[in-house]
This record gives sequence, structure tokens and C-alpha cells, in this order.
Amino acid sequence: MTHTADTIVVAVGGNALQPPGEQADIYDQFRHTRESLAVVVALAREGWQIVIVHGNGPQVGDALVRNEMALSAVEPLPVGVLVASTAGWIGYMIQQSLQNALTLNGIDRDVLTIITQSVVRRDDPCLKTPSKPIGNPLNAEEAKALKLRGEPVGKDGSGRLRRLCPSPDPYDVVESDAVRQLVHEGKIVVAAGGGGPPVYQDERGRLEGLDAVVDKDRTAAILGCKVGASTLIILTDVEGVYRGWNTDQKKLISRLSVSQAEELLAGDELGRGSMRPKVEAAVDFVRGGGKRGIIAELACGIEALRGETGTIITGELE
Repeated sequence: MTHTADTIVVAVGGNALQPPGEQADIYDQFRHTRESLAVVVALAREGWQIVIVHGNGPQVGDALVRNEMALSAVEPLPVGVLVASTAGWIGYMIQQSLQNALTLNGIDRDVLTIITQSVVRRDDPCLKTPSKPIGNPLNAEEAKALKLRGEPVGKDGSGRLRRLCPSPDPYDVVESDAVRQLVHEGKIVVAAGGGGPPVYQDERGRLEGLDAVVDKDRTAAILGCKVGASTLIILTDVEGVYRGWNTDQKKLISRLSVSQAEELLAGDELGRGSMRPKVEAAVDFVRGGGKRGIIAELACGIEALRGETGTIITGELE
């Protein structure tokens, strides 16, 4: 795949739309969505070809709660279907909010949402070991009740109790060619929402869904390579990758080569928290032909693109 200099994949976490500890209703989530799109508007003004990938951890967890509360009235939906459902309505929020912002700024670009499917391996061992935190943080009583029902619960990267879900590694995106065509036509495309509902190919080549979730940053890296993006920027709630995180000596790492990032991943410094898959995704993207992977705070996306903040991962340091 030939990578173009002006195509970017912007990955935004589901927590940006529903911050931890906040019982955000749909109106709050629309407000947070509008607040999160300044970086995309700036990129559109500069003429970038743009793919937006969003997370859905809090939202798919809420959907599971609705499943449980409605058991006496309707049949529950499996997690894979809930991923597709949240990708649809979160995509709608982003699509509407961004279209309004572009119009307000005099930028003539179309925005659309595609439900994309992420291909995983049916025998992925991750399917047997739930590890991906979803939903809002739980108190001890809520966690105990879930465990008694046989639902997996564990701590996330910040030490909060959360529901856990199987999370197999993706290796392809079914609709990547369609996304690439639309992006190269100038459309801003919201795709791989929540990492995309996971599917596998059976022995006859048919796609079948799985009761699991996929890490959205990993899917963003794959989709970035497929559409020929030069840049992957992962926007999160911290400034970038740190050495000595959660210590008084923590220090931001501003630049890493792929080999340096892999050395960091080989150690225990990143733990098993949410930063590890972000670094892994950035490395995979650069290994796949992208020019740079950036991890930065949501409010500082443009500054990170200019190299003023965040962590930039490249093939070789200049």
C-alpha cells in the first residue's frame, strides 16, 4: 500500500464522550462529542483526508446493563451486536456534531459513518480469557453481584473495578477498501467504531460474529495501513507515554523509534493498562508502512501533530 502524506486516522476513546465517574446521559454525550472535535475541524481546514475511529467501552457496558434490566421483557443482544449498535449511534453523534462544526467554520466536507467488521481468528486464545475493561467503574457491591452471576470482573489500568470482556486481536477490516475510496474522495469517514464488531471466516469463507470486543486502537492501526494513511494519532486523557507513571519521577517520552518502543513494551513499565495497546498499535502502524504514530491528550491534538507535545513513534529518530 502506498501511503499518502495527507491521510490521517484519528482515534478517540469512548471515555472522551462519557468520562469516568460521570453518569452522562445522551445530551451530555452529545456535548462531550462536540467538545472533542476541534482537532478534526482543524485537520479538515488544513485539507487532510480523515478517518475517525472511536471507542465505546463505557457505552457498550451500559448496553449490557440495559440487557440485564430488560431480561424479563425482551431477548438480550450479544456483545458483538451491541458493538455494532453503539458504533451506529456514536457514529451518528460524531457525524452530526462534526457536520455542524464544519458548516459553522465554512468547510465544505461530507461526513459519514460506516459499520465496519474486524476480522479475528476463531481460535484466538484471548477469546477464552476476558481481559478488556468495559462499562463504568463498579463499586465493591456491584462487582460482587456480577461475580455471583458468573460475570468476569477485574481492575483496569487505573485500578478501578470494571466488567471484563474477551478481546481477540484483529488482523483485517472487511470494508477497508470502501473506506479508502471514500476518504480519497474527500469524505470524512467514521469507521471501526468500538474497534468494529469482531467476525471470523468459517471453513466456507462466510463471516460469523463473535461475542467479544476488539481494541479500537489496534483496529485503527490496521485500517490506517489499509487506507494508506501517513499518520495515526491516538487521543487519550494523558499527555502521552511516560516513564515512571504513577511515581513522583514520571517523565514524558516525547519521541521513540519503533525499536525503542518495542524495548519499552518488552519490559514491565507499561504494565497491562490502557497505554500498552496504544503503544502496540502505534508500533504496528509504523511497521505496516505508516510514517508516524502519535499518542497525545485530546485537547492537544494539533500541538502533538506539530511535535510540541505527546509521544511520537517513528521508524527512525531524526
